[in-house]
Amino acid sequence: MLLSQACHRGHDAFPGFADSLFPPGPDHPSDSGDAAAEAGAEPPFEWSDEEIVLLQWRLLQEIERLTDPATPLEEKLDTLRWVFTERHKEDRPFSFVRCLHVVGCSPLSPIAYCGLVDAEVLRDHIRAGLHHWLGATLQRYPLWVREAIAQRPEWVESQLLRNPQWLNEQVLQVRLQGDLFA
Repeated sequence: MLLSQACHRGHDAFPGFADSLFPPGPDHPSDSGDAAAEAGAEPPFEWSDEEIVLLQWRLLQEIERLTDPATPLEEKLDTLRWVFTERHKEDRPFSFVRCLHVVGCSPLSPIAYCGLVDAEVLRDHIRAGLHHWLGATLQRYPLWVREAIAQRPEWVESQLLRNPQWLNEQVLQVRLQGDLFA
């Protein structure tokens, strides 16, 4: 399902969204140039509103990679954690829901205006394809990897969180050393 297919016509415009994405906090200096100069560093890079919207569009495009069997498992898991994050995080900048809102409603969006996008409709579509998409990716791994993931998915995930290359390193190690228990 493309993002445009999940769009719902809405009347919601999004003027001044950059201000709502990055509200100044208590540690935010009122004049960032002076603070950077005092610290001897270059002033922070200023993102334009259009660049912020394009970045959010780029993040949403990662969802399409879930369908590609060649997408590494860790990337798929990372995307899924982002899409299915906790509800209390949905209003944060660059959350899945916030990206849908900005890309769907901003006049700076690279897609035609489609209004509010129902995140749950998109999540339901992802849930429906997830078994097939993950299965296709897992078929690229040796049987022992698929069995480890099926038997201890939380442990495998924790290893990947600590080191995203862990699975590749394990496969390479077994390939070079051979299976000691075969």
